[in-house]
Amino acid sequence: MRPILLAFGLAVLAWVLVVGDLVRRHRPAWHWYLVGYPAAACRVVFTWRKVAMLNDLAVSRRPPRGLLGELVVKGDPLRPVAPRVSFPCATRLGLTVIVRLHAGQTPATYLKAADAFVHAWKVHAVRVTSPERGLVLLTATATDPLERPGLATAPAELLSALIGVLESGGAWVMNLRLVPHWLIAGATRSGKSTLLARLITQLATQPVALVGIDCKGGMELGLFAGRLSALATCRREAVAVLSALVVDMQDRMSACRSAGVRSIWELPDKLRPVPVVVIVDEIAELYLSDGTRESKAEADQCSTLLLRLAQLGAALGMHLVVAGQRVGSDLGPGATALRAQLGGRICHRVNDPGTAEMTLGDLNKDAVAVAQSITAEEHGVAVCTGPDGGWSRARSHLTPTEEAVATARKYAALTPELPGLTRALAALEGDEK
Repeated sequence: MRPILLAFGLAVLAWVLVVGDLVRRHRPAWHWYLVGYPAAACRVVFTWRKVAMLNDLAVSRRPPRGLLGELVVKGDPLRPVAPRVSFPCATRLGLTVIVRLHAGQTPATYLKAADAFVHAWKVHAVRVTSPERGLVLLTATATDPLERPGLATAPAELLSALIGVLESGGAWVMNLRLVPHWLIAGATRSGKSTLLARLITQLATQPVALVGIDCKGGMELGLFAGRLSALATCRREAVAVLSALVVDMQDRMSACRSAGVRSIWELPDKLRPVPVVVIVDEIAELYLSDGTRESKAEADQCSTLLLRLAQLGAALGMHLVVAGQRVGSDLGPGATALRAQLGGRICHRVNDPGTAEMTLGDLNKDAVAVAQSITAEEHGVAVCTGPDGGWSRARSHLTPTEEAVATARKYAALTPELPGLTRALAALEGDEK
């Protein structure tokens, strides 16, 4: 009888270990609510006062008596009072805590203490926001939702692309109607090409014109040539394509002025021109020159044409998506002016703090440090800005090259013809011959 009980006990132990390992690896929602949340909530409650004191969040009140000027000569000892905090509220990915600030405190103090909260509560990350004056909302994420990102869902809209998933678990969407121009920065093999492939795959199914500028000989965007209305593979071709787009933009201005409207979206459907999305891969190739007069002239032309498209194109259905390893003053004053017009920002892993600062610093200072913490193993992870002015960590959906190319070929028949661009590239080929 005893050997049977021993064998049964070993079998139960093995089953518990296997199930526990599966639960730890997959972490279903019920496991968090039943096991993870109660433990994390207890850590928040029992460590709050100590964490507040160690990070200068507690405030000392003067004793009611025993003061000689600012010198305490007699009386009760000074006891720091921690800020009032709500009971932790469970969410699908972690928990939230509302803190009432002491008089004179600001959310910046709590932002500096975010790492202390992470270690004390044993969670993945703590986000600090201020929903209203006098309150701070601490949002703790139990595990990194971007380790195994699933593709979220979002309603299909014109000029809207479902890119991936946000750290909050929501859909990461690039909506060009809300934010017309975007800047994508990141080091080599950080995920820029994956994001561009996903963007083209999403826009390929929509009635929009895609124009590619890839001065690396078309190695990246040339794979989707079947769905591109035009593709420039060198700077001379880029000048021709951008010049044709500026002429087209002026024609759209005339159409809007004649109809008495302020944008093409107010025109009747039959008169509305097709939206155009210009995708630039490695923007530095358009700005750098070899010192010759011809090279400098081409760089100046590219700078001026891109800036005009960014300044005037939003209401005329012309949108820019610019990608590069660095987009800063070292490329020239034109690059800085262009960057100021690109309201949407996406920063992947970077090799130096300056790149993160150039991409996110003028919009969200606290997002710069988060972008610098992205490691080489986190391929596709980025810090992106939202239409509300905030920021979030996100991860683009991995779209294999074969799938992206197949999608571009499948919807090649939807490619709009832009006569001005075709004539410009044909004239350039004729001059070269």
